Amino acid sequence: MAKLSTNEIREMARKIIANNTGGIHYQDLHEQISTPNPETPKNTITGTLFDLTQRFPQEISKPSRGLFVPVGPSPPNSRATDKPPEVNPKYKEEDFYAPFADWLKNDLDEVTESAALGGASIRNKWGTPDVVGVYKPLASNLIKFAKEIVSAEIKIDPRESVVAFGQAIAYRLFSTKTYIAMPSIMSLEDQSRLDSLCMLFGVGFVRFELKPDKPNFQIRVRAQKFTPDMFYVNEFAERLKESDADKFEELFRG
Repeated sequence: MAKLSTNEIREMARKIIANNTGGIHYQDLHEQISTPNPETPKNTITGTLFDLTQRFPQEISKPSRGLFVPVGPSPPNSRATDKPPEVNPKYKEEDFYAPFADWLKNDLDEVTESAALGGASIRNKWGTPDVVGVYKPLASNLIKFAKEIVSAEIKIDPRESVVAFGQAIAYRLFSTKTYIAMPSIMSLEDQSRLDSLCMLFGVGFVRFELKPDKPNFQIRVRAQKFTPDMFYVNEFAERLKESDADKFEELFRG
């Protein structure tokens, strides 16, 4: 195929964005233009896309970093919807606690022990993490180190992303790292905003499918390490031991 002109690139971008009412990320937009037009230099496409919102302010908006959203009524063949996504009532958050605990330990390799705590009796006004893991030295480690607590908050309702973020921040009182896990059905705009918040505050962000048997957890932002307040670390440990001594031993023994 012949090399696209800048005007042709803009027209193609306008049509693609118009047909994605839920928004489309820059990378996906670039790929949908470059893949069928390999003769067009990628740098040309990049340079043409950067000012779309300035050239077409009545058609295209950019509500968050790298996300293009059409302005105005949706075309009839649009593949997205403005309605908030619905969660299948047969699913419960608890269905994803154990799978996430396993993923945190075995796939992400962030902890040496993990357990589901959501709904436990230790809940207080600051909340109890849905999943807690502990990273601790093994007998084979030549150099020992202090135990680290990793906490996670899981939501299946995409509208609760702000609540999940607030809880994850609160868990930093006693956690070295904290994670948020949100369903993939959340809007691209909400994902983009949560991406930015998590990167800004060092909270980990994980996306997953609403399938308890195969949630397919995917890391979007890896959690940063912080130093917790040891007063609250011990308070949390004491509350856990009082409510579930076996789970406390499982997490902290050794």
